[in-house]
Amino acid sequence: MTTSRRPQDLLQGSLDLLVLRALQGESRHGYAISRWVRARTDGVLTLEDAALYKALHRMEERGWIEATWGRAESGHRAKFYALTEDGRQALLGEKKTWHAFADAIRRVLETG
Repeated sequence: MTTSRRPQDLLQGSLDLLVLRALQGESRHGYAISRWVRARTDGVLTLEDAALYKALHRMEERGWIEATWGRAESGHRAKFYALTEDGRQALLGEKKTWHAFADAIRRVLETG
């Protein structure tokens, strides 16, 4: 019997990287972060609200992001998140780790 995992199942451990990357260059509210990830991955990855907001709170506590209140495109009040300098450094570290992991997996898959 063959079982294959959905891309969302592989998402665990990558969430911080995705959120930090979504915030690189501009602040976004939670729904906009989720929309950005979904658009960038052509709908392959979707972020569950609970996991996203848990990650946002964790990253805020670590000092990687800071939050301010503003208005979303819809006009509703929303919390916008932006990278801090520590967050930019965390993004660089997360990217290095992800690239090393992806390279290792690629080597395993390409080994005859």
